[in-house]
Amino acid sequence: MVFDAATALIWILYLALFPMAFYWFRRAWKIFIKKDYSEVALKSGLPPANPEKWATVTGVVNIMAGSSAVWIIVGVILYIATGILIGPFSSFDGWNAYAGSTIWLKLIIDFIIKRQAHPIVLGKKKKESTQE
Repeated sequence: MVFDAATALIWILYLALFPMAFYWFRRAWKIFIKKDYSEVALKSGLPPANPEKWATVTGVVNIMAGSSAVWIIVGVILYIATGILIGPFSSFDGWNAYAGSTIWLKLIIDFIIKRQAHPIVLGKKKKESTQE
């Protein structure tokens, strides 16, 4: 194996899957087990009006992304160590495509959830009345 820029990027992507999977599983744990909705559908650091509504969807997305990352991590290690295939991990193109797709789909789906949880209000904004 020749160490060049491409090899360095391959290793960076592979090693980045470890903390990403941990982070995604930790977010799912906080949502489902601890019932902490502080990281659900944040927009500009603010949660939506009803974060419980979006918590299940966000938690499921985090579990699926974390599971996909663990599947890639284990699949690459199994193929390199034993030659056992549990997915398309016999070449760089296979696992790299799945890793990249996982990361991009996670970002896109989180963006969609965030936009649905914080709808854009068109028209004039009403002033809140402070009269009692």
